[in-house]
Amino acid sequence: MYKHFFKRVFDFILALILLILAAIPMIIVAICIKVEDGGPVIYKSKRVGKNCKVFNTYKFRSMKVNREELKSNMTHEQMVTKVGKFIRKTSIDELPQLFNILRGQMSFIGPRPWIPEYYEWFTDEQKRRAEVLPGISGLAQVKGRNGINIFKKIEYDIYYVDHISLWLDIKLVFETIYQVFKETDAEISEQGIKEELKELKEQEAVTKVG
Repeated sequence: MYKHFFKRVFDFILALILLILAAIPMIIVAICIKVEDGGPVIYKSKRVGKNCKVFNTYKFRSMKVNREELKSNMTHEQMVTKVGKFIRKTSIDELPQLFNILRGQMSFIGPRPWIPEYYEWFTDEQKRRAEVLPGISGLAQVKGRNGINIFKKIEYDIYYVDHISLWLDIKLVFETIYQVFKETDAEISEQGIKEELKELKEQEAVTKVG
């Protein structure tokens, strides 16, 4: 009952309350982003949600507006704006995902929504992480964020799918708050994504040989 009904009710009510409380800070952040380089405030990115449906996630933009042009001359860290460094450090950049929760595309707790390319190389078992709504935070995030490898992340995600409960979600909310204050391994770089995709492709090759 919790998994299929109450979790969604709790998500919607809490997201609505937080949006009201965070409205002024979010407006201030939006103004700061716009003033710094004049680019768009929100960054939209294609992600895979429940039942492998693709949707757009929302974040406050933290990278320079002309990042694609700068890739050849700057590192990933150098492309992060001054405002971006602060909102990443404090996880404020995630606040627009409250709108994803209101729309029923995400939950507060669940497997992180990953880019579609990952799912091209998943096994059927690994795709089970998409049996529930993706979350702003999840078990893999509190167990190591990007300090653990892709297969361990998936293992934690599937464990969550099989053991989802109100008490587990409450526990993960408090552990997430603790992780935010630790400020470790919050973001994965483009190079990190490439390395994870490489590992998944190698897994596919080994499976075919086997």
